[in-house]
Amino acid sequence: MKSKRVSLIIALMSVAMCGCNPKTQGESSMALANDKENNMTVESCKENSISIDNSGKDMSSFASGIKTDDNEKASDTEFVLNDEIDEHCPSSYETTRKDVTYGNFTHGTYYSKTCKMDRGYSILLPSDYSKDKKYPVLYLLHGIFGDEYSFSNDKSNKIREIEGNMAADGLIDDTIIVCPNMYATSDPNQKPGFDNKSCIPYDNFINDLVNDLMPHIESEYSVLTGRENTYLAGFSMGGRETIYITLQRPELFGYVCAISAAPGIVPTTDKFMTHKGTITEDEMKFKDDAIKPDKFIICCGTKDSVVGTYPKQYHELLEKNGSKHIWYEIPGADHDNNAIKSGLFNLFKKIALKKANS
Repeated sequence: MKSKRVSLIIALMSVAMCGCNPKTQGESSMALANDKENNMTVESCKENSISIDNSGKDMSSFASGIKTDDNEKASDTEFVLNDEIDEHCPSSYETTRKDVTYGNFTHGTYYSKTCKMDRGYSILLPSDYSKDKKYPVLYLLHGIFGDEYSFSNDKSNKIREIEGNMAADGLIDDTIIVCPNMYATSDPNQKPGFDNKSCIPYDNFINDLVNDLMPHIESEYSVLTGRENTYLAGFSMGGRETIYITLQRPELFGYVCAISAAPGIVPTTDKFMTHKGTITEDEMKFKDDAIKPDKFIICCGTKDSVVGTYPKQYHELLEKNGSKHIWYEIPGADHDNNAIKSGLFNLFKKIALKKANS
């Protein structure tokens, strides 16, 4: 049974941008353990997190998912490494294990030429991070009204546990996870909102990511480069931008997962706003000569109360336009951390399968 708190969040969602039943189809170096200048952990920076809209409502569930009880809908079946999708993250991989030492999120900054200002990111480094070893990198994008603290401050998403447990079992290599501030505006006074002007900075993030953040991470941390070592995932608005970025720059990422993606990549109108779109429905595809990701996953809960059927419509457009990808639904999941855990687990599972076969 959902708590009163969850019920309140769901009530707030009734005024969200991405309601169901859409009208049309579509939609620095050693900042390792410490912030270089401030020597702060992520937990000490919570006051900086953007989680309210202009009316003062708590919008954190749009940024990192509705919280659910630990292990709710987690799978208790024995894990098997195969090419099949697991609808829910197995409980053994989202559980905190006593024999595993997990990394901690810390905070760093970089100068963005795109935004003409310093910008922040949270970063999860392996517990035994060493400059003598190189690591693959996952860029993980938050939802609308979020920032670089949205995932790092939300322990219910089990990001540390899923990565840490799979690495401890030898399924994947220790992986660095970077959670950027996806709101790439050059106006420090501009804030997210449910209108096209307020959403432009999200679509601009592709420029900040490719031209500023990725070069910074690759120069400041001991990371493996190349598409086979670079992964991209996102939730809600972050899922929308994950799909858009992947279609525009598919050669950069070997493994991709868009979770509960919000509408707006293609023109569409929902009950709250008209999305101008960044590409047309016919352009919703990889270019013929594109170097495509090894795995491109799109998923969403069957009971998503925020984005409704838009992720499925993205799937149908990609399928119609002949762009290969994996689509699956998460039974019973809302716009919640069960969806996030499922998407992240399956992304790492696909990476694990390649590692096992290499």
